[in-house]
Amino acid sequence: MSRVLYNEWVDCFADGIYRFALKNTRDSEQAKDIVQDAFEKLWVKKDQIDTSKAKAYLFQIVSNALIDRARKAKLSATFREQLPSQESIVVSESIDLKETLEQAVLQLPEIQRHVIMLRDYEGYSYDEIGAITNLSEQQVKVYIFRARQKLRSILVNPELIV
Repeated sequence: MSRVLYNEWVDCFADGIYRFALKNTRDSEQAKDIVQDAFEKLWVKKDQIDTSKAKAYLFQIVSNALIDRARKAKLSATFREQLPSQESIVVSESIDLKETLEQAVLQLPEIQRHVIMLRDYEGYSYDEIGAITNLSEQQVKVYIFRARQKLRSILVNPELIV
């Protein structure tokens, strides 16, 4: 891979990867770091990557980074002192639909959140999602189906939104 091709990939794929990372982290600085790390890893393995699969490779790197960060957060939470419980958040009627949907998506299990975002937010095919997440096409369909069912149940019962 040449520098010119690499720079073209940065121009073509950086925005989509950033949106995906941002939707999962909800922190623009973390999302930028994840994207930068992904492109760094792409450059390191530039001679080993099939050029037709570069986009899937980048999303796979980002997906793995998000999983690693979630695991580290869970691990550190178990060692942190338990904070006094706060009152549950009451969802007011003034919250718009987009915000409500984002909150509902955040309640999904990690793999379901990843596949639903890749499918519904980024528009990837089941095949492409399978390549990105190392799942079979059938597994991807099952996770998306379950995610949509859970979203439906959360959105029907607004008191479930945390």
